[in-house]
Amino acid sequence: MLNLYVAPSSSSSRRAEKWLKSHDIQFKKRDISKRPLSAEDLKQILRLSENGSDDLISKRCHSFKKLKINFDNLRVSQLIDLMVKYPDLIRRPLIFDDRQLQVGFSEEGIRSFLPGEARKTLLTDLLEQRNTDITA
Repeated sequence: MLNLYVAPSSSSSRRAEKWLKSHDIQFKKRDISKRPLSAEDLKQILRLSENGSDDLISKRCHSFKKLKINFDNLRVSQLIDLMVKYPDLIRRPLIFDDRQLQVGFSEEGIRSFLPGEARKTLLTDLLEQRNTDITA
């Protein structure tokens, strides 16, 4: 099952939810502003991350600027403690299943969550549209 962790204030979260619904992809939604992530949740998400905490930390948020910490010098446990204490440090949305994680909304990246047959159909439709545009 696909998981979508969002914050209502995040336009990327709203776009991701809209995209998933428009492609009939089943997902479990969690508003992390109402149900913050635990240390165990964060460990699970970090395991799926390609670049570790670099993928998860929002360097543009208020807490990041206020803390003035060199995150590169922190142990993983310290980083997790900070993300639990300051949830706005976490980029949103978090879209993941048992195998992969996407942080933030990217239409290209989110397509990887489409079932194989749906990706083929989408690709065929895009190619047909491209050919129509070229001949028009």
